[in-house]
Amino acid sequence: MGRWEPNARGRLEQAALELYAERGYEQTPVAEITRRAGLTERTFFRHFADKREVLFAGSGRLAELCAGAVAAAPAAATPMDAAVAALYAAADIFEERGDLVRLRQSVIDANAELQERELTKLATLSGALAEALRDRGTDDLTARLTAEAAVAVLKVAFEHWIHGSGEQTLRHLLGECVDSLGTAVARGPGAAGSVSG
Repeated sequence: MGRWEPNARGRLEQAALELYAERGYEQTPVAEITRRAGLTERTFFRHFADKREVLFAGSGRLAELCAGAVAAAPAAATPMDAAVAALYAAADIFEERGDLVRLRQSVIDANAELQERELTKLATLSGALAEALRDRGTDDLTARLTAEAAVAVLKVAFEHWIHGSGEQTLRHLLGECVDSLGTAVARGPGAAGSVSG
């Protein structure tokens, strides 16, 4: 085998996801992943710290992409509009990689440890969004609330996209969730400033 392997990372990711789905995450050793990909274990560890990172290695890039989209939003955009722009940027990536994203999610859904790691990834994304919003001049409380709400929108829309009929795009589902959130928090005429009372 030559020193340079075209698309080694992609081949390893594809092989790992297929094996995780077929045999289970816990039952799949790195040696089996590399055998299927036609690569060496040394090559695997050049790209991934461990077999779990095949599923989560893109988390940092996703957070950077979303923070960049918040920064690039028009100056007049509300904090939520800027955060939604970030969600749409993420949706484009997920939709491009649709089959792999669905396969990845099926592996995570079948493993409690991986589900916990996914929650950590979402918390990291929320933190990145909040920081990007603060960098735009949004106060801390608003930035944190907006980021948490945006991640909740992403989570619900993503679940509908993954488990739905496939007729609606993730972008469309994000729009529906944003509209539903807006309806949920809208105040009617004469609404009190506090829900207590």
